[in-house]
Amino acid sequence: MTGRTTLKCAYAGIAAIALTLAVGWWQVDGPGASEQTERQPFALTEMEFSLSDHEGDEVGPETLIGRPTMVFFGFTYCPDVCPTTLSDISGWLDDLGEDAEGMNVVFITVDPERDTVEAIAEYVGYFHPSIRGWTGTQEEIARAAQGFRARYERVPTDGGDYTMNHTASVFLFDIEGRFTTMIDYHEPREFAVPKIRRTLD
Repeated sequence: MTGRTTLKCAYAGIAAIALTLAVGWWQVDGPGASEQTERQPFALTEMEFSLSDHEGDEVGPETLIGRPTMVFFGFTYCPDVCPTTLSDISGWLDDLGEDAEGMNVVFITVDPERDTVEAIAEYVGYFHPSIRGWTGTQEEIARAAQGFRARYERVPTDGGDYTMNHTASVFLFDIEGRFTTMIDYHEPREFAVPKIRRTLD
């Protein structure tokens, strides 16, 4: 293979990667993104619920207003989606560096029966120190999920145990509590981190 042919192949590869990234942005967060207004979360200023963080302090939507916010719903017994997403979030926060210090990052359980303050405190301790864990009563968790338009359901498993199906996306809100966008499960870092930066800006 001549040097000229090699150079052409390299240019073609770069162009293909650039096209893939551009199409992904267009469909996920650009003008080509689908409009799902009926499914978008309410603004934080329109939500009403009261939970406890992993240190036992009372928190609610008003706790989040005034700083950009990232919220993820899950549970500590989750076998794959939750630890994977929280690891992804930890990586995004590392990429953001000092910029991440001005952001709320919250993990809200959908399984308060098992996720006590103590249990969720231990769980979030395995991830980035900026991540806060929130729990509460079944009723208050339901109110919070309704405001975020997050879905979850209890699913029985063999042996009388259960697991939880739940929304796996990460919600982003701006400094005034307005919903900005979502990051999908397993969304590539090159798309996720720019979304967070735009929310920070």
